[in-house]
Amino acid sequence: MRLLLVSAIALQAFAFAPALYAAGGGGATTPPKPTNTTKKCLFGRVYDKDAGRCVKPNKTNFTQDELYDAVRELAYDGQFENAQNILRIMDQDDDRVLTYWGFTYRKMGELELANVFYTNAIEANPDNILARSYMGQGFVTEGKTDLAIEQWREIKARGGEGTWAEASLREAIRTGLTYNY
Repeated sequence: MRLLLVSAIALQAFAFAPALYAAGGGGATTPPKPTNTTKKCLFGRVYDKDAGRCVKPNKTNFTQDELYDAVRELAYDGQFENAQNILRIMDQDDDRVLTYWGFTYRKMGELELANVFYTNAIEANPDNILARSYMGQGFVTEGKTDLAIEQWREIKARGGEGTWAEASLREAIRTGLTYNY
C-alpha cells in the first residue's frame, strides 16, 4: 500500500513536469520571456539594444545566438512567418535552426515539411532531443502514436530522460496535447 501511495504521488508530480520545463536553446528551462522584439517590434524586426530601436536582423548586427533567441521568442508568440524570416539569414547547417524550421512549419500545419526539417536536424545531430520531441509531438497530432513512442524511446536512450523534451513528449503521448514552445 505504501509503495502504491508513493507511486501515485510521483505520477501526480510528473503530470505537471511539462509545465515546469520548457524547451529552448542554451539550456533554457522556461518559455522565452517577451522582450521588446515581441512587445514593440513589427514585421519580424528585432530589437537592437545598442541602437535602441527595432531593426531588420542580419548576420552583422546580431550573433547567431541572439538571432536564435529572437526566433524562439517570435515562434512562442505565434509569429511563425516572422520567425522564418530570421531563420532564412541564419546558418542552415545548424541543427537548432533546422529544428525551429520544423517547429514553425509544424505549427503552421505543414507536418510533412516539418518532418523533413526535423529529420535533417537529427541527421546533423542525432542527440538533438528537442527535434525528436517536436517531431514526436507532430506524430501525436497526426495520430501516429507508435512513431511518437519511437522518438520518446530515442530521447531516453540518448540520455534525455527527465528533460523537458522527454517529459513533454511523454505527456503529449499520454494526453494528446502538444506544446507551443
